[in-house]
Amino acid sequence: MDLATLWFFIVGVLFVGYFVLDGFDFGVGMSLPFLGKDEVSRRQVINTIGPVWDLNETWVIVAGACLFAAFPEWYATLFSGFYLPLLLILLALIVRGVSFEYRHQRDDIAWKRRFDGMITIGSAVPALLWGVAVGNIVQGVPIDADKNFTGSLFTLLNPYGLWVGVTTLLLFFLHGVYFVGLKTDGQVHHDAQALGKKLAIPTVIFAAGCVVWTIAIAAGREAPLLPAVIACGVIAAVALLASIAFNWVDRDGKAFAAGAVTIVFAVLTLWLALFPYVMPASNDPANSLTIANASSTQMTLEIMSWAALVFLPLVLAYQGWTYWVFRKRITRTMIEKAEASAH
Repeated sequence: MDLATLWFFIVGVLFVGYFVLDGFDFGVGMSLPFLGKDEVSRRQVINTIGPVWDLNETWVIVAGACLFAAFPEWYATLFSGFYLPLLLILLALIVRGVSFEYRHQRDDIAWKRRFDGMITIGSAVPALLWGVAVGNIVQGVPIDADKNFTGSLFTLLNPYGLWVGVTTLLLFFLHGVYFVGLKTDGQVHHDAQALGKKLAIPTVIFAAGCVVWTIAIAAGREAPLLPAVIACGVIAAVALLASIAFNWVDRDGKAFAAGAVTIVFAVLTLWLALFPYVMPASNDPANSLTIANASSTQMTLEIMSWAALVFLPLVLAYQGWTYWVFRKRITRTMIEKAEASAH
């Protein structure tokens, strides 16, 4: 395997990590209107991701930086062509981050409710638009001979792109609800399990459609990794059904773990369907960006490989330690004691 191909898979792994980790952040934010019945329960929900949400977001920064360094042609075409949806994702992430920090700055219910709404919107928009973006990358978009995207925002809002977007939104929503159930007690815990049961059927329907449609696209262009695409799709489906079953029998940890496996293999299904392209051209295959024609020089890839070998294990170790430190449940009693001491 040459270094360009290796970095195609490394970038894919980084995006897998981002969608698993920030995915449940998005889900927690989207669950706030359904699980936050009062201020204490809303703080329970938000505090489940309070110590980790910003750390989870660094994965997309690393993934974007690696994409820029390893595949500059891909980066240029992607970020110029998908400028508006990526800008909306960025603005939503800013709104969400600001809301986490500012909602507790004033002891006023209306003030907090406004920021709670911004958290929900700032979570739902990226969950949808990331799926739309990835779906269009896999399906292919119009690209001219100079490797420029020639479509518009409405080009991206096609049936497959929107279907993948709704699928990622539902998967992240369900993943976040499992996390809330794992990390809380009392009414919020029970409400999260109930909400997970309600989300099960629409999530299965959209996820199944997404897998079948993606396999059909990969088969249509005779993707060399088609068997792996099918295998990943099947594993994702089995893991999703397992997570739903675990939620029904109150096994929160196993439900969350199975939900994480679902997202891992769902993203791998999309990523492997793309190979050996990085951005197929829907108008003329000759204009497609491939791993070979979009990658950096050999020296650049070698330097990046040594840097990744040194720093990636350190990042993983630090993130694992952070989750271990904040592994305890966020109980209602804990929040009530904190409020009492603050007053």
